[in-house]
Amino acid sequence: MTEQSIAKKEPNIKLHRAIDTLWNFMSMGHKVEPSDCIFVLCSNDTRVAEYAAELYHQKIAPYIVFSGGVGRFTEGSFERSEAETFAAIARDCGVADSDIIIEKHATNTGENVRFTHELLTERGLSPKRLTLVQKPFMEKRTYATFSKQWPEAATEITVTSKWQDWVDYFNEELPLDMVLGALVADFERIKTYPAQGFQIEMPISEEVDHAYLTIKKLGFE
Repeated sequence: MTEQSIAKKEPNIKLHRAIDTLWNFMSMGHKVEPSDCIFVLCSNDTRVAEYAAELYHQKIAPYIVFSGGVGRFTEGSFERSEAETFAAIARDCGVADSDIIIEKHATNTGENVRFTHELLTERGLSPKRLTLVQKPFMEKRTYATFSKQWPEAATEITVTSKWQDWVDYFNEELPLDMVLGALVADFERIKTYPAQGFQIEMPISEEVDHAYLTIKKLGFE
């Protein structure tokens, strides 16, 4: 089955609906409001840096933190850390260098949260409202991880991404089979990570679980 046939709802309407269901579940659906800090959890998708720059220019927050060292998808992909790579893109998009903070050691979402908090604390910064910028299928896990691992429970967070439809998200650099595999893997973490203490529990309906199984049975993992 080709990416084009899936995206055009041919020939497997059942699969298309399953992707819709799981994709929508992984979104938080938050409305972006002004905050104290834009917090970018870096990855292999550099378009996230461009979106963060858009939010900055919309005056959503006065500064951006880019967090990310080298992850499983970016090893060998960037000449520098994820955070340094994203920061360079943000500068090219007009973000002032003085409004960029770089945390370049985190290798997973939990470390993104903990290391960023440590860095901001060292700099005397204690944002109470944060805008978390992430890939669309990682919104829910980002929310669940932040809620568990950010030391200050009263902190308000909004999680956002640019693409709300999976059909618009994948491209040549991030092909559909890779995106669906990552979607499935992130959902599995939503299910298993709370028991390991990595994130808070997120309710999962039977419909969503069935959608996950439908996608996984076709080999996307």
